[in-house]
Amino acid sequence: MHIYTFGETLYDITFHNGQPVSAWPGGAMLNTSISLGRLKIPVSLISEFGQDPIGEIIEDFLQKNGISTKHISRFSGHNTTIALAFLNDRNEASYSFYKDYPEKRLQGTLPMLSGHDFFLFGSFFALDPDIRPILHNLLKEAKKQNTFIYYDPNFRKSHLDQLPLLKKNILENISMATLMRGSDEDFLNIFGAGDADEAYRAVSDRIQYLIYTASDRAVYLRTPDISLEITVPYVQTVSTVGAGDTFNAGIAYELFNRKITPLTLAGLNETAWKEIIKTAIRMAGEVCKSYENYISIER
Repeated sequence: MHIYTFGETLYDITFHNGQPVSAWPGGAMLNTSISLGRLKIPVSLISEFGQDPIGEIIEDFLQKNGISTKHISRFSGHNTTIALAFLNDRNEASYSFYKDYPEKRLQGTLPMLSGHDFFLFGSFFALDPDIRPILHNLLKEAKKQNTFIYYDPNFRKSHLDQLPLLKKNILENISMATLMRGSDEDFLNIFGAGDADEAYRAVSDRIQYLIYTASDRAVYLRTPDISLEITVPYVQTVSTVGAGDTFNAGIAYELFNRKITPLTLAGLNETAWKEIIKTAIRMAGEVCKSYENYISIER
């Protein structure tokens, strides 16, 4: 059993009140990977970044946190992506990205997936036209092998103008997934859905299992047989960067340890789902208490 995460890699510099307060390797699936690695789960990141000084920092960080870099593509002549995160008075971030990708993308070795593995993917990296053919082939193979596929669209407002061109790929990603986790913002941006039930109606013809997160208020589960609402306890936040990514890590951690596959997912009852989601909420809350994008290494 192994978890593979597929997503962009960048270097996050976070600002609060106009001043830089932290700098960490980032990217949604990298953040998820680090939390899983710190929980001693076998995880590989499928991604790309430069052979520049920032890339060296990231490579060293991944290895120190137990993440396999076998499927990382290191490009030369271009720089690793930098992301500037600006925290508002609720410690929520808005971003500016500085990208410098080569013409040929994601040239690393790809994994051979099995029915015992998990494949987590999402964000704009999963929609990028330069990446799409590679991802599409991976998803087809994962589906063929009965790999557990977890999708988080993480669709930002900054991409709304591209939605007419991107929505087909979003819908295809949903159709290929075993379980989808989407935020209230995702569903509002993509489908105009205002609550968990509207969100499930928007995707239920493509996927049976949906986790809908409503920021710091509640988490909702919708399946053909189960409808749950779990309140999120109050947390005094320092930064919300990485909270959703670590929520994903919590779900994957629980499903991995329970040895859940696409064929056994229907066997989870309400009690099991509550335990799984509460673990994810707890881990996401922990991340909000620091400027790191992942759970503490000392936990």
